Amino acid sequence: MFLIFAVGIYGGLTLIFKIVYQSRLRILETAILSEELETVRNFPFNSVGIISGVPAGLLPRVKTITRNGMTFDIITTVRNIDDHFDGMATGTTTHDTSPADYKLVEMSINSRERPQVQPVILSTMVAPKGLEGASENGALFIQVFNADGLPVAGANAHITRATTTIDDTTGNDGWLRIVDTPTGTMAYNITVSKNGYSTDYTLAPSATNTSPAKLPSNVASQMVTEISFSIDWLANLNIHTLNPDCSAKPSVSFNLHSSKKIGLDPVIYKYDQNLTTNGSGNLSLTNMEWDRQYAVSASGMAYDLAGSIPFLPLNLAPDSNQELTLILRPKTTHSLLVGVADAGTGLPLSAATVRLIGTGYDENVVTGVGYMRQTDWSGGSGQSDFIFTDRYFSDDGNLDINSPVGDLKLKKVGQNYVAGGYLESSTFDLGSAVDFHNIIWTPTIQPSETGDSPILVQLAASNTTSPASWDFVGPNGAADAYYTVTSTLIYNGHDGQRYLRYRLYLSTADTRYTPQFSEIAFTYTNGCIPPGQAFFNSLSAGTYTLEVSRSGYTPSSDTLDVAGATETTVNLSTTP
Repeated sequence: MFLIFAVGIYGGLTLIFKIVYQSRLRILETAILSEELETVRNFPFNSVGIISGVPAGLLPRVKTITRNGMTFDIITTVRNIDDHFDGMATGTTTHDTSPADYKLVEMSINSRERPQVQPVILSTMVAPKGLEGASENGALFIQVFNADGLPVAGANAHITRATTTIDDTTGNDGWLRIVDTPTGTMAYNITVSKNGYSTDYTLAPSATNTSPAKLPSNVASQMVTEISFSIDWLANLNIHTLNPDCSAKPSVSFNLHSSKKIGLDPVIYKYDQNLTTNGSGNLSLTNMEWDRQYAVSASGMAYDLAGSIPFLPLNLAPDSNQELTLILRPKTTHSLLVGVADAGTGLPLSAATVRLIGTGYDENVVTGVGYMRQTDWSGGSGQSDFIFTDRYFSDDGNLDINSPVGDLKLKKVGQNYVAGGYLESSTFDLGSAVDFHNIIWTPTIQPSETGDSPILVQLAASNTTSPASWDFVGPNGAADAYYTVTSTLIYNGHDGQRYLRYRLYLSTADTRYTPQFSEIAFTYTNGCIPPGQAFFNSLSAGTYTLEVSRSGYTPSSDTLDVAGATETTVNLSTTP
């Protein structure tokens, strides 16, 4: 008993001493920054700036000092501020040709020995004694957004021009505005990054890249130059090479490249690698940049690419752990891989008949399973099995299902919408046990007033149409988790099930606005049959007629030349 009591006292004293120490450390750091800012306030206005930066001045970007036997790093940022009082460089009726009205000086400090989770940050404004002078400089505005077009706050921008270096971060709106910037043609090289995110950058022409996709930025006199960059969370990609019977195909070499380009003529892809799976037919790629169209090149492969799961090109979403399975067959001199997709959504089409006709050749192949979707809920509730495509199982009465275009919205009561509502779908029969891949809905961008996640979805799967209960879960299998527009990979615990239901939640943070929901779809595969794809091998080189048809779609007929490993995609439009 005494030992337990003593340990408790010791732990409490240790915590108190730690809190006191942290408090004293913050007081010391605050005092150091106050001294540094007081020094800045005594500088001449034109000397307040970063050495070799914009604005230029006498302050180092990083300064190290020692106090009380401890070493501290001070990081200084100086920005020219464009104030509304005399117009602005852009966005106001009055154009301010001298937008550097005053300066913001911000300093952060952290101890090397005892780094704080959140460093101490202090700032001050520095203004000239009179009005700012006329300037022949311009302004450089940098916008950073993610894969959904939403602003990325806190992105780091590293900007260089000859001997000038600028390091700063974007604000909550995803913009970094650098005013009173010296002019130059293709003078500013910019790299945008953030911890855990991909990187986007400009490139100057070189011997290896004579035509970069994004050139260094210009800055013209008394003009605003805007340049945008797109970054998002990194992702992981797990690649598997299999035979059509689902057995592993080891040590397969292939090429994987992104659709993003850093060079235009000749084309240079941002990601372009020759890869090889291991002895078990697997390859894990980490810290991959998101891209909506990663492609696998079959040229030069020792096998024929007979299809992929999911459909190629691959949409690698940010912050995801995506699986890609390549189905391989023995190599033949000439082969054809046909992808069949819905022209409106780009999703693979199951049960499509693909007919290839050539000299002495006539063969039909039916594409494998693909996707299910719902675009209309105006038929109302009460339907257990998904027979009529405009009906569903149940709702809470808070959704408006009578939109003229069949969309879902929150119900309006008086002048405002209700705060939230939900709907549960009918049971989708997928025909057999399947492996699920992605959930997709539109539109992905909602009014900002509705909140961060105004649309949430959960899924439940079963091998019977009448389970004891439909257990709805999110992408991690938890009952309190939800799919959002950025989490589209379906929980792998649903794999091997035949029947599926979804539950849809709409909500708004401001009852004057409502989210809108137009379409939901989910993709899946059955075993090792690639979705929406048909493969023909042992062909002769030459011209063939390709006919593609599916119930509910307008048939397609065209000619194509087959030579070597040939690939094509046919987009079918729904019948009017």
